[in-house]
Amino acid sequence: MAERRIYADNAATTAVSDAALSAMLPYFKECYGNPSATHSFGTEAKRGLEEARSTVARALGARVNEIYFTSGGTESDNWALYAAAELRKKKGSHIVITEIEHSAVYRTAKEMEKKGFDITFLPVDREGHVTPEQLEDAIRDNTVLVSIMMANNEIGTILPIRELCAVARKRGVLFHTDAVQAAGHIPVDAVGLGVDMLSVSGHKFGGPKGVGALYVNLRTVVPPMIIGGGQEKGRRSGTSNVPGAVGMAAALEDAVLHMGENAQKIAILRDRLISGVLQLPQAELTGDPVHRLPGLASFVFSGVEGEVLVSLLNEAGICVSSGSACSAGSGEPSRVLKAAGYDGTSASAAIRFSLSENNTSDDVTYILAQLPFILEKAKTIKFTARDLDFDGD
Repeated sequence: MAERRIYADNAATTAVSDAALSAMLPYFKECYGNPSATHSFGTEAKRGLEEARSTVARALGARVNEIYFTSGGTESDNWALYAAAELRKKKGSHIVITEIEHSAVYRTAKEMEKKGFDITFLPVDREGHVTPEQLEDAIRDNTVLVSIMMANNEIGTILPIRELCAVARKRGVLFHTDAVQAAGHIPVDAVGLGVDMLSVSGHKFGGPKGVGALYVNLRTVVPPMIIGGGQEKGRRSGTSNVPGAVGMAAALEDAVLHMGENAQKIAILRDRLISGVLQLPQAELTGDPVHRLPGLASFVFSGVEGEVLVSLLNEAGICVSSGSACSAGSGEPSRVLKAAGYDGTSASAAIRFSLSENNTSDDVTYILAQLPFILEKAKTIKFTARDLDFDGD
């Protein structure tokens, strides 16, 4: 283990913020009642849950009765797709997504395709963009849903959701956006965007793992995701994760409050990292060079394998990923990069650095000092996923 450790994989998960931790603690040992109970312990927990809902709603530019707590972004994405299919089944079975969606959307759509749904996978350009004109051409009379992410988790590109949503609204089609990588990092205004559904996940912005939310606007009545005791207004049954919801709400509120200063600081570190890495002859930045998440910089390096780089960087105390943490260690080329026009070799040679407000200028200095030596060593090593001693989350 290296003497120094630098965490630069914040797109995979973040440290729980002080705000989240302090908000959660009372709900483990003091206000631990079941919020469905009518005694004082239950009403205390219920109050905390509903205050958390109000906080999340404010942070997302939503109304309080438009927020449903879930177990995370994956559940929220699944719910959105299956809900739209059920709601509009009389209209048709055509769904539009992009080729670069997170696996929670992409693989769900693939499963739905096996069940008879007609899925259009919109292509993207080299920077990961899709245009309103492309979407307009893809929508049909039987289209029931468009699902396009707000910001990509591998390359950091921010997509024009307001403009894309306007196309769907004009055609009377439901619109969902996966805002898991966006929330807490760039402004998210659910009502202002005009979306019908929007997914977030607590652990991406300093909240705990295992909790997320689905925003559903008032004009959309979604069918239940889980049947049981009727929690979440009968839409998502199961004993509520009160500490998780409270922690997520506190983290999101804190992230939004400090978004401007944090984004500025992180973007300075990101841009210095990008500038330094691009001095290396074999490096290429992926994604939009301007319209990208403040902390995310992803590169492809010719002549090396991404998983080799991840392993060698880890030995040097630099913790990054080769792409989406949800598919890390698979040994497969990045689906997102292949969709953006990179060949299989390049798509297997990607490294994603994702910084947070906890990173420092010294961290970037250390990374830039170590990377040339690590790249030279990586050129001499070839191994496959089965040689790795870790799995993706």
